[in-house]
Amino acid sequence: MIRFDGVRVEYEGHVALEGLDLEIREGEFFTLLGPSGCGKSTALRALAGFAEPTAGRLEIDGRDVTRVASEKRGVGMVFQSYALFPSMSVRENIAFGLRVQRRAGRERRDLVDRVAAQVGLAASQLERGVAELSGGQQQRVAIARALVLEPRILLLDEPLSNLDAKLRVQLRGELQRLQREVGVTTLYVTHDQEEALALSDRVAVLSDGRLEQVGTPRDIYERSASPFVCDFIGEATRLSTEQLEALGLGHGDVWVRPEHVLLREGGAPATVRSHAYRGASTLLELELAGAPLLTASTSAEAAALEIDDEVRVAIDEGALLRYGQPA
Repeated sequence: MIRFDGVRVEYEGHVALEGLDLEIREGEFFTLLGPSGCGKSTALRALAGFAEPTAGRLEIDGRDVTRVASEKRGVGMVFQSYALFPSMSVRENIAFGLRVQRRAGRERRDLVDRVAAQVGLAASQLERGVAELSGGQQQRVAIARALVLEPRILLLDEPLSNLDAKLRVQLRGELQRLQREVGVTTLYVTHDQEEALALSDRVAVLSDGRLEQVGTPRDIYERSASPFVCDFIGEATRLSTEQLEALGLGHGDVWVRPEHVLLREGGAPATVRSHAYRGASTLLELELAGAPLLTASTSAEAAALEIDDEVRVAIDEGALLRYGQPA
């Protein structure tokens, strides 16, 4: 449905996006993930019509929209800052685009009521000023304002980043439910790896304006395509030459996820250097062959370990992520 074909965006000599090739399917919840400055928000803004590509082509349903005005692309945008009008009521904010379109008063009211209910806003909240609402409620207003125009594509730029951790988890679940219910194709931008893995049908990881990998959350985490993706997504240890020798794992540029580092009798000797109890699991930083090694375990044995305890560890060779020769 959406196609980026060699899209390049350059600002005053700085290349923000370098030849992006990407396809997003209809009805998909697709996330652009990466650190600050990687080009993810630039890609979103280019699709919205707020950033003009210096090369390449953007298509929606096979139609070239590279130079089409933003309001004619059939997209709805939710900004990180919400961009609500503080002098207007909740209802007026949600209905703003409908007024611009000169939709009839009764039609506006019915559409606002329906969409407000979908996003979890109570009827009593619609006549209040947006300044009276919490951050989470304001986020719902911003999403409702985009959805009320019935866009085919919903664009979300770091929409939960201003909220506290507990509310972010709650709202991302509601956002996923709403997207499934409405069926709108959604392009989501975030730097939060956990958020991307929890929400998405597929994820694109970007770095320095370039695409590193596209895949399902499981692909991205378990079959990371590059050292950058492996290091950026979740937690991982790049094994040193000495660690590889101690564990009998050959050589190369080799990484391992903490859950694949096992506390096991007969394994290589290691020492506990830090201990982070996480409730359902325990994350340990071990020292093995003079270098750090992360392990995560749900066992009572791991939870009971203390700093400077001696342990034995082993790694399933099939769980390793290998990237050719060491640098």
